[in-house]
Amino acid sequence: MKKILFICLITTTLMAQQKPFVANYDESKVGQFTLPDPLRLGSMKISTEEDWEKNRATWLTLFADHMYGQMPPKSIKQTNTLVSQKDILGGKATQSIWKMDFAGKVQATVVVILPKSNKKAPVFLGLNFCGNQTISQDEGIPIFDKYVVCNNAPDFINNISQAASRGEWASRWQIEKVIDAGFGTITAACGDFEEDFATGFKNGLRTKLAGELGLKPEEWTANGAWAWGLSRMLDLAQSIAEIDGKKVILHGHSRLGKAALWAGANDRRFAAIISNESGEGGAALSRRIYGETIWRITNSFPHWFLPTYATYADRENELPFDQHILLSLLAPRPVYVASAFGDQWSDPKGEFLGTKEMEKVYSLYGKKGLGNIDMPGLNQPVGKLIRYHIRDGKHDINDYDWDQYIKFGKEEVK
Repeated sequence: MKKILFICLITTTLMAQQKPFVANYDESKVGQFTLPDPLRLGSMKISTEEDWEKNRATWLTLFADHMYGQMPPKSIKQTNTLVSQKDILGGKATQSIWKMDFAGKVQATVVVILPKSNKKAPVFLGLNFCGNQTISQDEGIPIFDKYVVCNNAPDFINNISQAASRGEWASRWQIEKVIDAGFGTITAACGDFEEDFATGFKNGLRTKLAGELGLKPEEWTANGAWAWGLSRMLDLAQSIAEIDGKKVILHGHSRLGKAALWAGANDRRFAAIISNESGEGGAALSRRIYGETIWRITNSFPHWFLPTYATYADRENELPFDQHILLSLLAPRPVYVASAFGDQWSDPKGEFLGTKEMEKVYSLYGKKGLGNIDMPGLNQPVGKLIRYHIRDGKHDINDYDWDQYIKFGKEEVK
């Protein structure tokens, strides 16, 4: 009898995993939900900045326990080595290649591009998906040799970058535009910290540095590994004399936008945070059943989150938090959340509503949020310290986005 029950359980589980997923794009079918109040923990009401500062760790712990996993309790020796340096863009900028080494077991290659100036430069810092060489045609940037999510031949073959991939995603970085605005760019491939597939942790820092960091691989996630890597890149940035270490703006697109939000919540040294179409598990509200859902994302990408998060599929209203609280954990720093109309999968309205809800916490610091406004029209950014836009176009980060982020950086990162 026990054997029959066991077989039935396995069969039911496999059927659940294989059920067809049809995304909802009908607002009338989103369903009713009530968001958790970030200013209430149990019977305690948070009413001042001091109350929030004392208790924000409780919210962080809930996210760590249910969704993103723990962050390493131990620090580790980090060695930063300058590999090469040269002028680029007709002498307007300097490009440096750095090698970060962690306990001799994990290495990450970082590209640092800074404007030629007598002043310390503010910088945009973020991870890339498919290798540093994809941000520029410059042949001084080494070709990434680990697994990447890109796989369009001849640029990538069997998920490994080829020489033809140079500059493949240059449009997503807009390096010269950023330099001309007085900002620098810092990036590394996410795969240097953890390759983006279900068992990628075996080759990454979660396994190789488990002893040094004091965490077992299963106690955290790919999002956690990427977030940890972003903080180590900030360590590097703050060690470079030409960079203004207090003006490092963290940004991320799509899944790396999720990692950026988690990094920003845990590391308050980042001066500002930009989430570009981070969707489910990022800026979008999980309780809104629209586009990608918890069930879909945890079945497709189980390594991004803890198994516990998957158990909230089809019972999202039982989550002890929602993503507006993750966004609120970025307070009181400047935050920009962006969506694209052609990316309904990421639930633009859910991203907007999550951003709007941040004001409850920001008001404790005397800061304004988006205020009493409805979903803005296309290409009509709203807000100031907290900003949001939805542009026309597809799931991407493009020239229009960068125009807004540069303006944001100049106005709010002071």
